[in-house]
Amino acid sequence: MAGMDLPLRAIREQIASAVDVIVQLTRLRDGTRRVTAVTEIQGIEGQTVTLQDAFLFDYSAGLDANGQFRGRPVATGVRPRFTDRFEELGITVSPKIFAMPPARSRR
Repeated sequence: MAGMDLPLRAIREQIASAVDVIVQLTRLRDGTRRVTAVTEIQGIEGQTVTLQDAFLFDYSAGLDANGQFRGRPVATGVRPRFTDRFEELGITVSPKIFAMPPARSRR
C-alpha cells in the first residue's frame, strides 16, 4: 500500500476496527510509570472514533512517605465489550472487576 493515498476516514475506520483496547502508561512526577487509563474503542461515528474508559488512575490516594503516588487504576463501572470475545475463547472474567469501587467518605 506504499505510495497510495487513502482518505482519512478510511484510515480511521481501519484503526477503529483493528484496535480493541488502549492501555495508557504515564510517567508520573515521582518518576514511576503507571497504567493511567484502559480505554476501549467503541467504533466510529462520522469522523470521530468513539472511546469508553474502563479503568482510570485514582490520584486521590495521595503520596506515600517517599513521595510516590499510592493510587491505582479503578473501574469506571463500564463493562467493556471485548470481554464478550474473552468468553468466546473460554476466558472467564468476573464482572466484579469492572464494578465501581464503593465511594469513600471524605474528611
